[in-house]
Amino acid sequence: MNLQESGEMYLETILILSRKQQTVRAIDISEYMGYTKPSVSRALGLLKEGGYVVSDKDGFLSLTEIGLETAEKILSRHTVISKYLIKLGVSPETASNDACKIEHVISEESFKAIKSHL
Repeated sequence: MNLQESGEMYLETILILSRKQQTVRAIDISEYMGYTKPSVSRALGLLKEGGYVVSDKDGFLSLTEIGLETAEKILSRHTVISKYLIKLGVSPETASNDACKIEHVISEESFKAIKSHL
């Protein structure tokens, strides 16, 4: 399954939430992202089909190995790009919002160049 930007955003959100709290449920994702429960359920279904996420009998979500790897990559890109933009004088809020968009489309070559420039 080739992940689209929205799928990457969900994985990143699950990773962020799992670092803040013991368990992650669909409702937590819905509240964090500001999306409706049906939208989150649909996305999670696709992520489960793709092998990125699993849930237990209580509905607690976990990232699979490939899900975790993908989420960490996206979160790393977000963090590095945000820091870079802030270093250039962009406000933290704008830097974070812009990084959120850039992280999904930037080439590996450009990302590595930015990372090494920090």
